[in-house]
Amino acid sequence: MTGLQTCSSLVYLVSAVCYVIGVHLMRSPKTARKGNGLSCLGMALAVVMIVVTIIADGKITAAGWTALVAGLVLGILYGVVKARKVKMTDVPQLVSLFNAVGGGAAATIGIFDYLQVANGTHLSLILSIPVVLDVIIGGTTFSGSLIATGKLAGRVSGKPIIFPGGRLCNALSIIAMVVGAVWMIGFPQNYWALVLELVAALVFGLLMTLPIGGADMPVVVSLLNAFTGLAVAFAGFVIDHQVLIIAGALVGAAGTILTLQMAEAMNRSVANILAGGFGGGASDAGAADDVPVNVKETSADDIGLQLAYAHNVMIVPGYGLAAAQAQHEVAELAKLLTDHGINVNYAIHPVAGRMPGHMNVLLADVNVPYEEMKQMDEANSMFENTDVSLVIGANDVTNPMARKSGNAISGMPILDVDKSKSVVIIKRSMHPGYAGIANPLFSDDQARMFFADAKKGLKDIIAAAKQYLDE
Repeated sequence: MTGLQTCSSLVYLVSAVCYVIGVHLMRSPKTARKGNGLSCLGMALAVVMIVVTIIADGKITAAGWTALVAGLVLGILYGVVKARKVKMTDVPQLVSLFNAVGGGAAATIGIFDYLQVANGTHLSLILSIPVVLDVIIGGTTFSGSLIATGKLAGRVSGKPIIFPGGRLCNALSIIAMVVGAVWMIGFPQNYWALVLELVAALVFGLLMTLPIGGADMPVVVSLLNAFTGLAVAFAGFVIDHQVLIIAGALVGAAGTILTLQMAEAMNRSVANILAGGFGGGASDAGAADDVPVNVKETSADDIGLQLAYAHNVMIVPGYGLAAAQAQHEVAELAKLLTDHGINVNYAIHPVAGRMPGHMNVLLADVNVPYEEMKQMDEANSMFENTDVSLVIGANDVTNPMARKSGNAISGMPILDVDKSKSVVIIKRSMHPGYAGIANPLFSDDQARMFFADAKKGLKDIIAAAKQYLDE
């Protein structure tokens, strides 16, 4: 082993350690920022070492250098600009887009290596299996993540998109992938096998994601993230690169664990995701135009009075809170109440927002104590003793329609805010949630609607609460 090889192995080891420790630190909002920074350092070390190795090898052409430098510059610039400019509400679709990029890149590696090696001879199993899996998983992740990005961004309907023969098409795409895999391994000189494999994977990704309802999209994003990690790991096997294998395996394992946990929390089956029927309802029950009409409106002054004389308050954050960037106001309101002896907690649904952990990140950004963020099971046990539940932009995760069959959120565990003594819902309009299901909670006897932008509405509530608390 040369000195450079020894040095590169040590650098890759340090890089891998950074990934492992970084993932561990991301388990808690208190240390997540440090974990992200450490993981970035590990990736930077790996990239620098790769460039040094390429320079020392001296085999890269001028065109290769141009492509490498252009890719690095464009990738770094795009990543930095998007990360600095992206709104909190747009982070989920950005993550989904990055999943698509990762899957596409991994599939490209598999395709390129197949084209380089497939010279008319049979591929060895050691090479062929990673190549085939790279193309399948990378292609599926690419197309599926693009659809998920469109759904999260509102460019594709959040309702389950189901068409006649969808299941049959799913089955045919799976059969095509199996046939393509056997064809690629046995007859590598026939590039139509590669075309069949890639097209089948892309079609499967589309068919898997389109029938999934908006309320279940966070689970899908997590699953596609796991797919991206697996694709990257297999890409590492294809080009024999340890860092890609380790990084991909970590992402794949973490994404898989999160997907299983969220699917269990949502009372969903991961098998249904792969079958293309995840989150799809059997009827149009609770459609978007079936909106409760018997709602009772309230005012900021009345809400302030309720909160001032409450003992236990539960804040239920949702996408509307993130969209209005009102996390600072909700933290200010909570501090005002707690300073006056009122017990305040936050009810966090596993899929509130548009991605796993969306609300946790949002609240951690304004230094909300982590112990005040109650996960769904714990929060549900507290609602009966809650004087006021303040629902801010959360719809699907509080919708009692989930307890009924025949709609897109049937069977999904929800936050039992309807068991509170009083419920205040802050919304800009009566428009249904992301899943397009009307929420009968709005017309409950103990519920009151406050139609306002979350940011402005909370400011008015804070002013009113101060008035009564200072009396």
